[in-house]
Amino acid sequence: MIEIKNLEKYFTIKAKFSDRKIVHAVRRASLTIPDGGAVSLIGESGCGKTTIGRMLCGMETPSEGTIIINGQDISKLRRGARARLLQKIQLIHQDPYQALNPTHTIQQMMSATLKKMARQKKKGAEWISQRTNELLKLVGLDPSTILFKYPHMLSGGQKQRVIIARALTVEPEMLVADEVVSMIDVSLRLGILKLLRSLREKFNISILFITHDIASARYLGSNTELYVVYKGMIIEKGLTEQVIRQPHHPYTQALLSAMPILKGIEKPGKDRFVLTSQFRQSEEEQVGCLFADRCPFSQPICSEKRPELISQGNSTDAYACFFPEIRDVAAVSVDH
Repeated sequence: MIEIKNLEKYFTIKAKFSDRKIVHAVRRASLTIPDGGAVSLIGESGCGKTTIGRMLCGMETPSEGTIIINGQDISKLRRGARARLLQKIQLIHQDPYQALNPTHTIQQMMSATLKKMARQKKKGAEWISQRTNELLKLVGLDPSTILFKYPHMLSGGQKQRVIIARALTVEPEMLVADEVVSMIDVSLRLGILKLLRSLREKFNISILFITHDIASARYLGSNTELYVVYKGMIIEKGLTEQVIRQPHHPYTQALLSAMPILKGIEKPGKDRFVLTSQFRQSEEEQVGCLFADRCPFSQPICSEKRPELISQGNSTDAYACFFPEIRDVAAVSVDH
């Protein structure tokens, strides 16, 4: 359905006086999202995951590279055709508390989009009301208790479900779920993840799942593809279960090592390593590996030459590392 090729994004920021600096947010990112499939992007805050999602939704313009949707390069389409194509890709915002208009009821927000759909389908007010109820029930909400409430009267989980229902009003073919469970209570997260998986199975909706939580990405399905992003570059990819079980890149291993494991059930003989330095965007473009300054296994060549993302044999696995040793990381074992 969607193919992203060598996508790049630069942001120019104003520094002291008249100086300007360029921040390289996304570096030659390439990925494919199949029809009805799910792909996860993981990485720490500031690594460029959300920027990739925003470019896919048309909210940011790529500096370089192409985005092909259903065989069409969106950069070569006229404005109207581009808008109609991008309508099929809907973003589920990270913060449910900021994504809803506080002055509108849920009914008003849902009907605003459905009125446009009704004109296209030549339907009336009865269809709008019926469709609103259907969508709210689909995401697990009771229309009779939700419709006439304002956002501040709902819980975080209810708001996130309303946002998903609103995204479904235009009958999308794909959802970009940007950290959809990071701002709600832990007890409510599983329900949202179940809902996304259910929508994918029932309606063949593709999902780009953006997260820093590997466990959440794994819940969407072990046969889905996982892309690890660092400083805008995809540094490892493969089937979710395979990447979790056998991570090659040290950054992926560090992410897995950061996963909490209940005391008393951690398997003996496993090592856990912690990154001592903080993530930061370099003011100048790095020559070598982007992770070299934080990697505990860095060698001189890592600072001199940047490794390419190379596929391994006939498998879908690929990683950008000169020394891709599979280390016995503690949190790789996530059975519990």
